[in-house]
Amino acid sequence: MAAVSPASRFSASQFSAANPKAKPFPSSFIQFRLSPSRHFPSSSSAAAAAAVPSLPRKSFSTSISCSVRPEYIPNRISDPHYVRVFDTTLRDGEQSPGATMTSKEKLDIARQLIKLGVDVIEAGFPAASKDDFEAVKAIAEEIGNAVDEDGYVPVICGLSRCNEKDIRTAWDAVKYAKRPRIHTFIATSPIHMKYKLRKSKEEVVEIARSMVSFARSLGCEDVEFSPEDAGRSDREFLYQILEEVIKAGATTLNIPDTVGINLPSEFGQLIADIKANTPGIENVIISTHCQNDLGLSTANTLAGAYSGARQVEVTINGIGERAGNASLEEVVMAIKCRGEHVLGGLYTGINTKHITMASKMVEDYSGLQVQPHKAIVGANAFAHESGIHQDGMLKHKGTYEIISPEDIGLERANEAGIVLGKLRYHSTYRTSLSELGYELDDQQLGNIFWRFKAVAEQKKRVTDADLIALVSDEVFQPETVWKLHDLQVTCGTLGLSTATVKLTDADGEEHIGCAVGTGPVDSAYKAVDLIVKEEATLMEYSMNAVTEGIDAIATTRVLIRGENKHTPTHALTDEPFERTFSGSGAGMDIVVCSVKAYISALNKMLAFKQQEHMY
Repeated sequence: MAAVSPASRFSASQFSAANPKAKPFPSSFIQFRLSPSRHFPSSSSAAAAAAVPSLPRKSFSTSISCSVRPEYIPNRISDPHYVRVFDTTLRDGEQSPGATMTSKEKLDIARQLIKLGVDVIEAGFPAASKDDFEAVKAIAEEIGNAVDEDGYVPVICGLSRCNEKDIRTAWDAVKYAKRPRIHTFIATSPIHMKYKLRKSKEEVVEIARSMVSFARSLGCEDVEFSPEDAGRSDREFLYQILEEVIKAGATTLNIPDTVGINLPSEFGQLIADIKANTPGIENVIISTHCQNDLGLSTANTLAGAYSGARQVEVTINGIGERAGNASLEEVVMAIKCRGEHVLGGLYTGINTKHITMASKMVEDYSGLQVQPHKAIVGANAFAHESGIHQDGMLKHKGTYEIISPEDIGLERANEAGIVLGKLRYHSTYRTSLSELGYELDDQQLGNIFWRFKAVAEQKKRVTDADLIALVSDEVFQPETVWKLHDLQVTCGTLGLSTATVKLTDADGEEHIGCAVGTGPVDSAYKAVDLIVKEEATLMEYSMNAVTEGIDAIATTRVLIRGENKHTPTHALTDEPFERTFSGSGAGMDIVVCSVKAYISALNKMLAFKQQEHMY
C-alpha cells in the first residue's frame, strides 16, 4: 500500500480507495467525536478517516534515540513520519515568574539544545527588550551556524507580534543564522478580539495576511504564523485566516491551545479539522503549542501529532507561563516509546541521552525546581520503594520500568550510584563527570576538583548526586559581579545573631560588612546588602538536602525582586510587571550556601541592570 502524505487533503472516496483497510484512531489512545466539516458532506466514519489519514507503519525500534532526520525544507518534510521538535524554553519558558536568564545562560542552554538535536530553537522575543534582542542575535550567530558532521544545523526563531516593528526587530536578530525563522502571531478567539485587540474579524485577517507578507519581503523564507487562542476560536474563521497567511507565504502554521482549555479529543479534532478544511494546507507544516493549565499539555500535543501535526512546540521541564508548557522530555519519550506501535510510526531526531543534562541546566539557570514526581526527569522517576516493586525490579527491570535511565543520560557506574573518595585520581574524576553528562574545560574541572576534595575530607561517601550539586554550583552560575570570600556568623539563644561577610568585586577588591539579624541567614543577607548597596526584596527561600545523612550537601534557592528598578513592560500585554531573579548555592554549610544563593541572584539582577544601561 502506498504511503499517504500527511500534508495531503483527501475526499472520502479518495481516502477509501487509497486506504481500504484504514482503521480509526485507536481507542487506547484517544476517542474523537468527529463533526461534519465543510469539505465533507457527512460525518460518517469514512469522512472522519479522511480528515486524518492512517499512516502506514514504519519499522522503528523504540531504542532509537536519534534517527536520521530528513533534509530541512521550511514548508514540508520528506518523511511523513518525522516530527520536528520546536523548543521554546528560551522564549515561553523564560516567561515563567522568576525564570529570568542572562544572555550567557541562554547561550549555554542553546548549546545544550544542539546536543539534544532539536530542530528549531525559539531563542526569544527580540522586541521585548534590548537584552533579549542581543541574546537572540548571539544565539543566531553562534548556534545558528554550528553545523555538525551530519550537516545538522538548528533553525533559530524569533517571536514577534503582528506589527512591522516587532517583525523587523526579530529579523534583525535571527538573520545571522543559516536557517532563520520569524514567528508572528495575532489572537483569533472572540474573547481576545473583542476585549484585547478590539478589532473585527476582517481587520485581524488583514493584519495577519499583510504581516506575514511583510516578513517574507524582508528576505525571510521561513515564516511561522500562530492564531493565538486557537483552541477557543471559531473553526470557519480559523480556516479563513490560515488560508490567507498560507497565500501570503507562511511555511508553518502553529495551532496553540493558549489557555490550556482543550481535552485531547478536542485538540486532536481541531488539528484534524484544520488539516481537512484549510485550502493550501498541503503546502505548510502544522504545529502544536499546548499550555498545561489542566495538566493535559503532553496529551494534547501527542493528540495533535497523531492527527497530522508535524511540529511540536515544547520546553525543557515543561516550564512556561502559568502552569507551563508541554514538556519536551515527556513528549519525546512518549513518541520514542509508543511512536511505532500506537502513533503510526512517528519519530523525532532527539538524542535522548542529553535530556538529563538539559533538565538540570534549565533547572539551575531558571531557578525553577523540578518536582520529585515529575515524569522522566524527576528525582523519583526511577525510584522504587514498594517491596513488591523492588522484588520485581530485582528479578527483571522491565517489570516496572518502561524507560531505562540510560536512555535519558542517567548513567550509573553501579546500582547504588558512583561513590568517590578523597584519594580519587583526577583522570578518574573527569571520567565520572563525563559519565554524568558534563563536558567541562580544564579550568572548570580544576575548580570543581578542589571543592570535591574538600567535601571528600569531611564525608566518607561522595555520590554522583553530591558531584552534580558541586558542578551545578560551580558551572551554572551567572557572570560574577560579587563573589563570597569569607563568612563568619554567631547565633543561638544567648544573644543576637551577627554576621561578618567579606565579598570580592569584579576587580578583585575586597569589601567587609557586618550586621545583626533575627537569625544567621538574615544577618548574613543584611551584611551583604551593606556591601552591595542594591535594594532587593527576598520573595522565596528554599533548601533541600542532596543526599541522605547529617553530612549531606544542601542546595539553597532564592528568588528576589529589585525595588522599583526593574519594572519593564510585558511585550505581549503591554502591562508593567516586576521582574524577579533567582539564584542557587550548594555546600555542606547551610548558611554559606544560603549566602551564595543570595549573591547569585544579586549577580543576575546586577548583570541585567548593566545590560540595560549598555544598550
